[in-house]
Amino acid sequence: MLEPAVITPPAYTVARPQAGEFAPYYDRYISLIHGDDILGTLDQQRRDTMLLLSCRDDQDGDFRYAPEKWSAKEVLGHVCDTERVFAYRALRIARADATPLEGFEQDDYVRNGPFAQRPLADQVEDFIAVRRATLSLLRNLDEAAWLRRGTANKNEVSVRALAYIIAGHELHHRRILEEKYFAER
Repeated sequence: MLEPAVITPPAYTVARPQAGEFAPYYDRYISLIHGDDILGTLDQQRRDTMLLLSCRDDQDGDFRYAPEKWSAKEVLGHVCDTERVFAYRALRIARADATPLEGFEQDDYVRNGPFAQRPLADQVEDFIAVRRATLSLLRNLDEAAWLRRGTANKNEVSVRALAYIIAGHELHHRRILEEKYFAER
């Protein structure tokens, strides 16, 4: 495994997003994140998820807690794909690109992803790489960029809201992995 990256916090505080900076649907993720050290939270999540999954084998990765549910590998693939999409949205909006961004269909992404054929260990490495790329993007934003807003999936969203959504989405799925996939395994 790669050594943890040292994160230099910005010289300013990135305040939590307020209502109106994101579609109400995303409060389910943002509300999971406590405090306002979003960069520290994202980095700690990288370590927590790595610890949860690094001791698992491919049999664990192929496990589905119920028929028609995603396998653990597919859940992790979904988390990575979603983070890539949301980080891309953050990049576009942070750079003041006013082009509305389309949504994506998560089930199609999972259905068409190669997750079932890949070793779980490779997917854990992919998660680490995706999260490090997200952290690199976010820690290099200036104060104005965090507050910029754009349109994604027909809803206004700020860059700082996207950062909290990424963190909350990952935490939501990690909890599902802990409770439904690995609790008794």
